[in-house]
Amino acid sequence: MKKWGDIIRNLTMLSQFGLSFITPLLLCLLICWWLTAHLGIGEWVFLPGFFFGLGGSFTVAYKLYLSVTSHQRKEKKKNKVSFNRHH
Repeated sequence: MKKWGDIIRNLTMLSQFGLSFITPLLLCLLICWWLTAHLGIGEWVFLPGFFFGLGGSFTVAYKLYLSVTSHQRKEKKKNKVSFNRHH
């Protein structure tokens, strides 16, 4: 049963990573579309918006990666068998 828990945890982590990666890019492109449609700014605004969205996506993905690795390190340290903590 523990194996299923690990599989579901990894699947949710993967979906969270995907959502965290795509959301800033889509939000920046949505803002660019709104700027071109309502304010009449040229189509050139999509290029910087795309790069800012990618920058935000990489930042969020990196912070998620750091969070996961620190959690795994803490979990590994907790499960470590030592002289006073034997099973």
